[in-house]
Amino acid sequence: MSHATGHATGQAQVALVAAAGLVPFLVRLGADAERVMGPAGMDAARLDGASQGSVSLAAYVEMMQRAARLSGRDDFGLCYGRQFPASSHGLVGDIALAAPSIGMALRQFADLFPLHQEASELRLGAENGLLRLEYRILDGRILDRRQDAELSLAMFQNLLRQAYGPSFAPEEVHFEHPAPGDNAAHEATFHAPVFFGQRTNALLFRPGDLRRPMPGADAATFSRLTAAAFLRRLPARVPLPARLRAEIRSRLPEGSPPMDQVAGALGLARWTLQRRLGDLGQSYADAVQQVRRSLAQSYLAQPHLSISAIAQLLGYAELSPFSRACKRWFGASPEQLRSGLWQERRGGLAPLDPPPKASLWNP
Repeated sequence: MSHATGHATGQAQVALVAAAGLVPFLVRLGADAERVMGPAGMDAARLDGASQGSVSLAAYVEMMQRAARLSGRDDFGLCYGRQFPASSHGLVGDIALAAPSIGMALRQFADLFPLHQEASELRLGAENGLLRLEYRILDGRILDRRQDAELSLAMFQNLLRQAYGPSFAPEEVHFEHPAPGDNAAHEATFHAPVFFGQRTNALLFRPGDLRRPMPGADAATFSRLTAAAFLRRLPARVPLPARLRAEIRSRLPEGSPPMDQVAGALGLARWTLQRRLGDLGQSYADAVQQVRRSLAQSYLAQPHLSISAIAQLLGYAELSPFSRACKRWFGASPEQLRSGLWQERRGGLAPLDPPPKASLWNP
């Protein structure tokens, strides 16, 4: 099997170093590495120690979801990310570790992150005296991504501990996915309050002295590696429909996302977004409903989430409009779907209707 998949079809990629140490980690958990990695086009027997190449981002994210299922560890992403060395982030990580100061390391890591993982954003900003390191996947077609989010923030914390020292802990941790049944492992990992159902994934922390040298500061290495980064190919662009889905998703817990706000996040005027959607035979309202429907299927399959919590995560102020939407989408109420009565009668949740030609999901 190849270590690189997806370039031929234009799929977003993630550097293979993002799976560093995965094989022995799976073995320690008693999980079958071939069953976890094979569907992603990765050969477990040849992967360990490999540092070159890439894998489809969608395949990588699904591989981590599969690893959680097959290992029986709901906190798989946290466990994997917690032990991930700060030195295993490839070129982008090496640049950060060799940077002359903590501030430069953080800025370079955030700015260059798309070279490590395409269709993704790592943003560094200030908020109420804290720094906010935000992470999200920009491709809204990648739906179930809890494990990736948790392993990524745990990995980033390791990098911050390399910069600030082993006692570093954030002030807050935010995740975009719903709260799991038990979040004790999250608080034990980050030693900070953890909030779920947020707009994006983020670590909020005190900046300290950003001029302080990085422990591994090396001017010559930093200069050489930053020059190499500029020679790398530009990351693949995320198609507009997939970006639109991501922007809608991130705002749903706050209510139905205003079109002006979403268009602005995409760098478009409202009328331009309307025209582009019209060219695809879609409307903005269609897009919001399709995102809600896809997320409803995912959330209803998680028994620890209450129906009312799911309605709120999907942007409904009350339960009744969510119930009506489920009957329209699936022909059954959320309670029927959750109880399994409807699944037994119809063989499970109805698959999504085939999208129209040039649809929002198949640009």
